[in-house]
Amino acid sequence: MPSFTYVARETGSGREIRSTLDATSEQAAIAALLNRNLLVVSIQEKIGKKGKTAGGSVALADLVIFTRQLATMIDAGLAMVQSLQALADQTTNKVMRDVIKDVCTRVESGDSLSEAISKHPKVFIKLYVAMVGAGERGGLLAEILGRLATYLENTARLRKKVKSAMMYPTAVTLIAIGITVFLLVKVVPVFGEVYRGFGKQLPGPTQALITLSNVVKAYILYIIPAMVGIVYGWLAYIKTKSGQEFWDRTRIKLPIFGHIAHKICLARFTRTLSSLIRSGVPILEVLGIVQNTVGNVVMEKAIKTAATDIERGEGIANALGKHPIFPAMIVRMITAGEQTGKIESMLERISDFLDEEIETTLSGLTSLIEPLLIVFLGVVVGGIAICMFLPIFKMSEIVSGH
Repeated sequence: MPSFTYVARETGSGREIRSTLDATSEQAAIAALLNRNLLVVSIQEKIGKKGKTAGGSVALADLVIFTRQLATMIDAGLAMVQSLQALADQTTNKVMRDVIKDVCTRVESGDSLSEAISKHPKVFIKLYVAMVGAGERGGLLAEILGRLATYLENTARLRKKVKSAMMYPTAVTLIAIGITVFLLVKVVPVFGEVYRGFGKQLPGPTQALITLSNVVKAYILYIIPAMVGIVYGWLAYIKTKSGQEFWDRTRIKLPIFGHIAHKICLARFTRTLSSLIRSGVPILEVLGIVQNTVGNVVMEKAIKTAATDIERGEGIANALGKHPIFPAMIVRMITAGEQTGKIESMLERISDFLDEEIETTLSGLTSLIEPLLIVFLGVVVGGIAICMFLPIFKMSEIVSGH
């Protein structure tokens, strides 16, 4: 649908409004503006992107701050446009500021908040738009925004913990690889030249290390691009439909890390489901939104199948219980929630429980990984050192030829 940029004036106050409008034609756009009691000064079809900030994205932390502050302002009785203008003026993120200004302009021209934010899908996901829309329909926008801010804060905290837990092993592994390559390319060849002067057969480990060093040194300009190509190819493969399904199915079965990945998906599923049900969004619409936010194709397919069963009249717990990816404990708790009529509270308890388990596992894993990586680094570097000095320890045998 074409997008039109217009300048118009309100018939009552004479205030000038500049914004954009989606319409099938210029005449339809003018008619829509007249229905809003706006006199069109100028209107022009916009070529290219619909909105100047439609492709922008912002950090989760900025979105959390925006949501929490907007909830506070609306709860305090401030008008929506006034609240958005204040938030646009005080935010330091340029992309977020442009998005808020565009949302403010759209709201000022007659759109609802949910309609305005839906124009920026990379900033406001479907979950966000659905909850805001439910809050507008129920007259509980401030409360819904507060819940949404809490949900985003929990998501940001969990994401930060996972990143922190993975940062240390990743750094140590990269350092180990760098040290190993340096030793193979620069240090080992020096020892190889010295031992070659003996004219005798070297111990097996030393000879193997020198051979590996020669290969790495001769083909390093091919090895590095090949490794980059393998990584790039793997990343490209898991972005395909079949590759993503294979990786999602495999990673939840990995030892330790798969257990954590599975719980993260379950926590995201239960918390999102709880937030949307509590906000008054219809259950089928809820499941349609949730399946796009769990972050796992296998679970997404299970939710999609479960939604079909629920549409036929089956209970949520029974529909989910057919799929092994949902543990029996969670299914039983959802059953209890359905029986007591407090399913959203039960789902929230499940997500809190899963979050605590994830944090405990990550804390224990971080404590365990540190000594294991130190041992790994010591074995790699120490093994190379021992292989290099092994001929010195057996100098008499090498010189005598026995």
